[in-house]
Amino acid sequence: MNIRMQSRSLALVLALMAPCIAGAADYAVQSGSTLGFTSNFQGSNFDGHFDKWTAAISYDAAKLTASKFDVTVDLSSGKTGDNDRDSALPGPDFFNVAKFPQAHFVTTAFHQQGSQVVADGMLTLRGVTKPVSLNVVFKPQGTGATLDVTGTVKRLDFGVGGGQYADTSVIGPDVKVTAHLVLSAK
Repeated sequence: MNIRMQSRSLALVLALMAPCIAGAADYAVQSGSTLGFTSNFQGSNFDGHFDKWTAAISYDAAKLTASKFDVTVDLSSGKTGDNDRDSALPGPDFFNVAKFPQAHFVTTAFHQQGSQVVADGMLTLRGVTKPVSLNVVFKPQGTGATLDVTGTVKRLDFGVGGGQYADTSVIGPDVKVTAHLVLSAK
């Protein structure tokens, strides 16, 4: 086989393999997207949200190994609608934004658990990094998609609500995290 034929054969093989080795599709987060949380204070649930956050999303349901989420949250933007709670959140007993202004979540792997897709990753909050798993529902819509994410974070694992607020009979130990992302293809 001459060099010209070898080059053509190699080009054909690479062209045929390209779809198999291509990465996940990249998406931009659009307005209408939300990042929220639910917790419990003295037996009553309350909801909150973050106004400022960024997310780099690469996702392909058929190629989960090529998918990746990288989310950074400005913790000072947390709001619950209660003035006392909202003024306490940035303080040293909760997020301690003076020392730790951001939280960061990055995926390490995705896997299928029955019919549910799970994103495993590492969450860094208050200088502590621990594994967190999130349930993912991805729905393609035209050239974009919606992405809904739910999971639970154990607040005391990250030192959130320390001191007098470490009592789980006053503030529940679990914080449910939810996100609804409206995405457009990049």
